Amino acid sequence: MHNISIFGTGSDVGKSTLTFVIARALQKRGISVVPFKAQNVSNNSRVADDGSEIAVSTWFQASVLDVKTSWHLNPVLLKSGAAGKVSLVLKGEEQGEREVKGYFDNINTLKPAVEEGFSALDAKYDCVVAEGAGGCVELNLLDKDLSNTFVAEQFDTKIILVADIEKGGVFAQIYGTLALLKKRFRENLIGVVINKFRGDRAFFEDGIEIIEKEFGVPVLGVLHYRSLNLGFEDSASLFNYSRNRDASIRVGVIKLPHISNFTDFEPLVLDDAITVDFIEGTLEQYDLICLPGSKRVAEDLAWLRARGLDEALKRYRGWIVAICGGYEMLHETIIDSHGVESAGCFSGLGMIPATVTFAEEKIVRNTTIEVEGMRLAGYEIRYGRSDRFPSFYADGRIFGTFLHAIFENDTFRNMLFQKIDPNYKGYCFAQKRREVIDAFVDAMEMELDIERIVSCIASPR
Repeated sequence: MHNISIFGTGSDVGKSTLTFVIARALQKRGISVVPFKAQNVSNNSRVADDGSEIAVSTWFQASVLDVKTSWHLNPVLLKSGAAGKVSLVLKGEEQGEREVKGYFDNINTLKPAVEEGFSALDAKYDCVVAEGAGGCVELNLLDKDLSNTFVAEQFDTKIILVADIEKGGVFAQIYGTLALLKKRFRENLIGVVINKFRGDRAFFEDGIEIIEKEFGVPVLGVLHYRSLNLGFEDSASLFNYSRNRDASIRVGVIKLPHISNFTDFEPLVLDDAITVDFIEGTLEQYDLICLPGSKRVAEDLAWLRARGLDEALKRYRGWIVAICGGYEMLHETIIDSHGVESAGCFSGLGMIPATVTFAEEKIVRNTTIEVEGMRLAGYEIRYGRSDRFPSFYADGRIFGTFLHAIFENDTFRNMLFQKIDPNYKGYCFAQKRREVIDAFVDAMEMELDIERIVSCIASPR
């Protein structure tokens, strides 16, 4: 059976979504399948089952399929570094910062890790669904393109092209991409998917005919735009999620420039009783303020102070929940003598009477903590250590913790919001998450020609 590459005509066309939708549809037909992305660029990561660090979008895809996660699913992960630099996570382990130019100049040194990861999955599963990155025909970057060109060539994958009709110019997107694709890729192309369509599909019937007859490529589906509100890959997607404006509880998440692991707030986004806004200003209208994770704590602290949000937080009389980088900011002092993020000693917001010190060794683990008799599960990805409050701090209206995914714990979420609103009923996040994902995949699957995809990948390699 052939593996599949999901190519895009550009960035943010829906490759991540189509990867798990197609993979789940194949899985429902008895095909063992796994997601893969050679190189992710994201500050949002999770701890895999093998204790490694992988991008949250790939972790989410695997969770939809209920398959075990490891670094093999995402061999290369890039995070924000200092100016002109990126932080490299290779095979699930932190490698430190690299100059951007130096990283691309040495891209060939990363190919063995990509080959190792893909080959391990290929040996275990019937089909690897490999998500591409950005546009698949960026001609000046083809020799540095790990996620599209390298995977498709190295493993002779069948290819599905995704185009975003919402961006406009969908015919030019497809025609231009097809014209620039290598002959080998054109021969392996199963078809094209039109994504983010709005309105009556009947109005696009002529468009399908044009693509199929004039461009010579099958249209595998026209997917209507749907909000999932889960598995956010980047901040642009999260900040534009579908909000519930009739909710009784209002939560403001401070929109830090280097916000990371913002999927911590998905349980609040899914909650019909809560409205979540990502904010840069006034706090008073919110019942709860969240200070999220940050990849650049000192820089984001300076950003807070420049906008007066440091003093606003101190004046704020509602509830405050701070997670990881946000938790570190609440401390009195932050020491980074090794230059892990920003070398030096910095004053924090002083709302927690303790000091955070950045160690050279990164903590990456799935773990649990005990808070007020509750065993709370989550994960930690951090360099910081608090000298007095190693896991969490709770005092009155302030709660801070290193534990990501804290809101996925129903007991904690219910306890917190019942203090804000005694009428808050709560819900089971795991159950609702599964229901939302299943409904989304089912709706998408109905608009895709899955049988054609299966027939194209079923032939021997």
